[in-house]
Amino acid sequence: MIPSDTKGRVLVAMSGGVDSSVAAALLVEQGYDVVGATMKLFCYGDDVPDRPCCSLDSINDARRVCERLGVPHYVLNLEDRFGHDVVRDFVDEYARGRTPIPCVRCNTFTKFRDLLRTADLVDADSIATGHYARVRDGALYRGLDPSKDQTYFLWGVERRVLRRMLLPVGGLTKAETRAVARRLGLAVVADKVESQDICFVPDGDHTKVIRRTLGDDAPSLARGPILTLDGRVVGEHDGHARFTVGQRRGLPGGFAEPMYVVAIRPSERAVVVGPREALLGRGVVAREVNWLAEPPAVGAEVRVQVRHRARAVPATLVRADAGEVELALAEPVAAITPGQSLVLYAGGEGDDEDVGQRVLGGGVIEAAVGARRSLPVLAA
Repeated sequence: MIPSDTKGRVLVAMSGGVDSSVAAALLVEQGYDVVGATMKLFCYGDDVPDRPCCSLDSINDARRVCERLGVPHYVLNLEDRFGHDVVRDFVDEYARGRTPIPCVRCNTFTKFRDLLRTADLVDADSIATGHYARVRDGALYRGLDPSKDQTYFLWGVERRVLRRMLLPVGGLTKAETRAVARRLGLAVVADKVESQDICFVPDGDHTKVIRRTLGDDAPSLARGPILTLDGRVVGEHDGHARFTVGQRRGLPGGFAEPMYVVAIRPSERAVVVGPREALLGRGVVAREVNWLAEPPAVGAEVRVQVRHRARAVPATLVRADAGEVELALAEPVAAITPGQSLVLYAGGEGDDEDVGQRVLGGGVIEAAVGARRSLPVLAA
């Protein structure tokens, strides 16, 4: 039974970090009936170092915060679903010569779906997280602090989820969030270090996950040729899964100009290198598109972001059909990488608060279109 003097029950996803802890605390302060839930996403073995999130210590930190706030706390075991939807996809994408973003998959297929399902079981009206983003009238907007905005990772969330989502720290800076934690006596998390790495990747080495899943003889970790754009063999690599488009580290030297990974051909186990100009794209195709607003018409002007922390650039919607979009970019962008996310924001000019802020939708990058050798490279 929900107390009659509250604003309603909210199920808060709590990682044990400062952001989700403050989200829960602010909701308690605002009069909501808060229930905390921490998701156990994978098995914590000796080869997985302690992290600011996704560790047993962090589960305990979330429990301590809930005790401090006087709210119940539960642990949701989602290991099987996380392993299938996130870890296996991560491995398979690298095998296909792509560079996945597991946080997007986790938000899309694990966290929010299961959080909403659990919310229904505990009679919660809403769900909440510590993401730096904002929801207004069922629409998703960038977080107020551009340096912390996390909408790039949230494009896959279903629209029905947005209608029940609260994001209490989306209007704060990180410094303000920590200040709130201190004000509310959440010392256990107030100065906790931020998580930077993928939670299930030991020591930041994603090849260990591939090897553990597929074995030592995984084709994506087998030796293969390093080729130039004209097909000349200039070296050998220890597995194409160790490379991503735009990478320089690990490539042979001896060229007249810096060389970058411009393509990966898994069928040949080949890594293709070329000059910086070969990384430029004037268009992009994305699949698995999810719309968080009414899809814009072909010819509409939007803004497109192809990497986390990259600048969103103006673009025109060229094609939208069957879960796939193609966009023409107003300016060339370097290292458009298959497997990464493409996020569309409202376009246009002027003072409209939606421009560049409201998320229209997103998808998984399939390919760059129309490389040009004579155009300048945008800073990303």
